[in-house]
Amino acid sequence: MFQRPQHLLSRCARNHRVFFIEEPVYEDDATEPWMSVLATDNGVHVTVPHLPERYRGENSRPLRALLDRTIAEHRIRPDVLWYYTPMALHFSDHLSARAVVYDCMDELSGFVGAPPGLIDAERTLLGRADLVFTGGRSLYEAKKHRHSNIHAFPSSVDVAHFAQARRADIPDPDDQARFPRPRVGFFGVLDERFDSALIGAVARLRPDWQIVLVGPTVKIEPASLPHEANIHYLGQKAYTDLPAYLSGWDVAMLPFAKNHSTQFISPTKTPEYLAGGKPVVSTSITDVVHPYGDLGLARIADTPEAFVAAVTACLAEDASDRLRRADRLLATMSWDATWAAMADHIRALGRKETPACSITSSSEPASLEQSWQNVSPPLQAKRS
Repeated sequence: MFQRPQHLLSRCARNHRVFFIEEPVYEDDATEPWMSVLATDNGVHVTVPHLPERYRGENSRPLRALLDRTIAEHRIRPDVLWYYTPMALHFSDHLSARAVVYDCMDELSGFVGAPPGLIDAERTLLGRADLVFTGGRSLYEAKKHRHSNIHAFPSSVDVAHFAQARRADIPDPDDQARFPRPRVGFFGVLDERFDSALIGAVARLRPDWQIVLVGPTVKIEPASLPHEANIHYLGQKAYTDLPAYLSGWDVAMLPFAKNHSTQFISPTKTPEYLAGGKPVVSTSITDVVHPYGDLGLARIADTPEAFVAAVTACLAEDASDRLRRADRLLATMSWDATWAAMADHIRALGRKETPACSITSSSEPASLEQSWQNVSPPLQAKRS
């Protein structure tokens, strides 16, 4: 999946070395822990721990050893430790850096299968972090009293990438082309956040509509999903292919369930759908209602009947005014501008009288602020 972490850290990698430590992979035939490091085309070093199966459930010690070995082999002296999950503290809390950043994308404790100790680990991380970002406005409101240097950065969008869906000449993917119109589509992970009951009911109410679902099924049994004849599961697709699928839909949807896992989400796909020129129907997720529902850029519906009515209205609307209003909003939401603003906050940490930590050497900049001065010209635009 190419989402918030990939967008932000690939931009960071234009000027800094970035090592992204992924979740461990457990292997039945492995005898000893090992680490793979792959330098991607966008400059991020994707770093994957491989552990023997016997370490499942008790992996802090081998992960710590693998991390230390990787740091030594690649001569890493980090300016910033950047966290997406507090659970990573269990194998990295011994590391020092000039700054610690927590980019809090979601309320992870609300997800099915959240690990024990997550809430305590986040409390520790918030105590250690110099800077906290949140992935949406509602999450910021929930966390803002827990840190003195916290900032909301809702989902941004790669407009040029998804605007390809507006082209008349973009080909319909083979596995989608056979479906008649109208098509109502969704791309994203199918997990506990996906309202399968809603989609099943909509499919039964309108058997003439084709419901296209693009994305992997995670943490739920595929058998629990609805399997009406007009629902089509196409599986996970590459980020580069998403505009082609989006182009072939008449309406794009956000059929999220209302539960603990969706209480604070800010879906990146909302502006992606709009960049692709599609009308949007969503359940009443707070960060979709505000601002997209308020601006008339998303219709909000929670029941099957209301969802059908909203899609019907989308199919009948004149798109020209919506596209103009969407484009005005999207012009303020680039990932480049978001990263530039985040980098400004990191540089500001270097202006403190006491830096976050004193890692220095003759080959390193004298301060965090100096080491983060060189931001490439495309990132200099300020956030609107």
